[in-house]
Amino acid sequence: DPRNGNVSLRIGTASEATDALLSASEQVPGEVFTEGERVKVYMVEVRRGPRGAQVVVSRTHPGLVKRLFELEVPEIHSGIVEVKSIAREAGNRTKIAVVSHDENVDPIGACVGTRGARVANITGELNGEKIDIIKWNEDMAQFVSAALAPADVINATMQADNKSCRVIVPDDQLSLAIGKEGQNARLAAKLTGCKIDIAPESQGE
Repeated sequence: DPRNGNVSLRIGTASEATDALLSASEQVPGEVFTEGERVKVYMVEVRRGPRGAQVVVSRTHPGLVKRLFELEVPEIHSGIVEVKSIAREAGNRTKIAVVSHDENVDPIGACVGTRGARVANITGELNGEKIDIIKWNEDMAQFVSAALAPADVINATMQADNKSCRVIVPDDQLSLAIGKEGQNARLAAKLTGCKIDIAPESQGE
């Protein structure tokens, strides 16, 4: 719809078909849709409208990434590997934390796939969105350290409130840990549910 940018999608065929609404606010910035194109979407809700049921779908919801991993990674589908949390800034970057319930299965390796094939398929479906796959850890300080990837962490210490973590990084890794416009640190905080205070090594001493 050129007036508001909303896209109408058809789910199913013939008499089983249902129309779904992909509103402009649920679209990834920069995505362009053409008539007849097939797209994967995440169903957010079905609500009653004046003309029957209205299906509301999204391309920005973190659940879309989770479902794409379930489709692409048999170990997630079967429950051997579990997705513990997801933090997403649609169209730009996603961090996903995974854990394996089988000591013989590496959760990150399973998600990445042979030569990166599995994660590449998901990235392709999301038009090149970067995906960081993090190993979940019940030790919150270690989880926060992992979540700040690709930056290296020298030391992470949980504070007394157990909701914030002080992280020391090498001076040359500070901008990488924080990320462009603070994105890396913001996604790591969202992924772990923890307030993260990042300091360079020189200041930490």
